[in-house]
Amino acid sequence: MGHDHEHDNHLDPMAARVKALETILVEKGLVEAAAIDAIIETYENKVGPRNGARVVAKAWSDPDFAAWLANDATAAIASLGFTGRQGEHMRAVFNTPEQHHLVVCTLCSCYPWSVLGLPPVWYKSPPYRSRAVIDPRGVLAEFGLELPADTQIRVWDSTAELRYLVVPMRPAGTGHLEEEALADLVTRDSMIGTGLAIAAGEAA
Repeated sequence: MGHDHEHDNHLDPMAARVKALETILVEKGLVEAAAIDAIIETYENKVGPRNGARVVAKAWSDPDFAAWLANDATAAIASLGFTGRQGEHMRAVFNTPEQHHLVVCTLCSCYPWSVLGLPPVWYKSPPYRSRAVIDPRGVLAEFGLELPADTQIRVWDSTAELRYLVVPMRPAGTGHLEEEALADLVTRDSMIGTGLAIAAGEAA
């Protein structure tokens, strides 16, 4: 017999479990569907990697802002309106050809939500949290990032008191781009240190 109601069979197992839990909580009156929708909307569209990308793009475009960001990242980021949960105390570290920065939280999963949105699953995983410190070059290679042998890798351990934003190197050939276009080249992974900014001409 045919039926027209919609199924969630297209969801991956984790998403399906989250959806089922959400349904149970709503049905029991423990949470309101509107509240869940508001939270999702906030972190998907108002809070997320795009915020951090705008910070990086401004630093690339404005030397004065870059200096401010290096000296007082919390205030510089707040000046763009990006403040809030787990983003109260920030430090920006700038990649150079000589030094590459990688961020991890070895104790839990401290992460600057107001700048980077929700943390990726791998960031919270024990293997990443331990191996990023022990073998950062090997971890980066697993992300597809092969750095020159003479590039030093510095690992920063986030805490409840301080979180980090990696400012990736500006791609070559982008001197003509405005900040909005530059922001399109900045990825979440490049702001954690597990990736690089997108090369000019490769942004979707």
